[in-house]
Amino acid sequence: MPDSAVIALDAMGGDFGPEVIVPAAAKILSRRSKLHIILVGDEERIRSCAQNHAIKLDDRLTIQHASEVVEMHDEPAMAMRKKKDSSMRVAINLVHDGKADAIVSAGNTGALMATARFVLKTLPGIDRPAICTTIPSRDGHTHMLDLGANVDCTAEHLFQFAVMGSVMTEAIDNIESPRIGLLNIGSEAMKGNAQVKAADEQLAGTPLNYIGFVEGDDIYSDKVDVVVCDGFVGNISLKTAEGVAKLISYYMKEEFKRGLYNKLAGLVALPVLRAFRKRIDPRAYNGASLLGLKGIVIKSHGGADVDAYANAIEIAVLEVNKSVPQQIQEHIQPLLERQTA
Repeated sequence: MPDSAVIALDAMGGDFGPEVIVPAAAKILSRRSKLHIILVGDEERIRSCAQNHAIKLDDRLTIQHASEVVEMHDEPAMAMRKKKDSSMRVAINLVHDGKADAIVSAGNTGALMATARFVLKTLPGIDRPAICTTIPSRDGHTHMLDLGANVDCTAEHLFQFAVMGSVMTEAIDNIESPRIGLLNIGSEAMKGNAQVKAADEQLAGTPLNYIGFVEGDDIYSDKVDVVVCDGFVGNISLKTAEGVAKLISYYMKEEFKRGLYNKLAGLVALPVLRAFRKRIDPRAYNGASLLGLKGIVIKSHGGADVDAYANAIEIAVLEVNKSVPQQIQEHIQPLLERQTA
């Protein structure tokens, strides 16, 4: 049975707000008997949504009222300074005050990162938090970071990302000594910019299972468990992969519509297509971790549906049960001391 946990949800965040988040919360509570969820946001809207979906509010599903909402177009600094009673800020405060173990939000990514960093602070030895998510690969999935929080990174930042990614992968996936690769334009030692080359040297001298440089196509292979890069490269890589997936789906649908024979072939291939879709379903990978903070913060995609948002909550529960921030802190200190020795 999973350990008990209290998860705060930014119920007003994302494209659909309570209409998705309240049913997602109810779905997870039906699976986990020891879980307590706090819905943070406009109490009247949340209660109305729960009533419309025939969801009972009780001691395991409670409401914490917040009078403001961080909009997707809000500047992160403005949202942090001006909207102190936003659902996002109040939910983060619950984690800071020890009233919740983690927060999940589908809201403004920049505002979430800025506010979480300001309220929760970074772990000792971590300069910047990083966004980490799972990406489908040949034998399961790969963890990749950073995906947009840090556009310009030093070698030290990449080194810290590698440590955080390794610790999280070992804890979440139960992989001993996860294989870590630095994303580069080639696997040869002479390739890459100064930051990547310097990070390569730092990682090579650690007990981490560092396998060296990896290229873009290696992200989806079976040769690496953690891919490390700066946020600029990571975000473009992720969005490119999403675009290619949509393009392939579009082409397949177009071809199966082209003539009677193709339609019949599509019907025959339907079980295979459904299995394929399930393996790469982005909803199963929704939920990115903001690693490096003193608390657990999970970012859901803004357009997530009930199933996708429920998956983000599951990731939060898993990180609570695995004590991910504490494990990162325990692992990074000896490595940092080794670097400065």
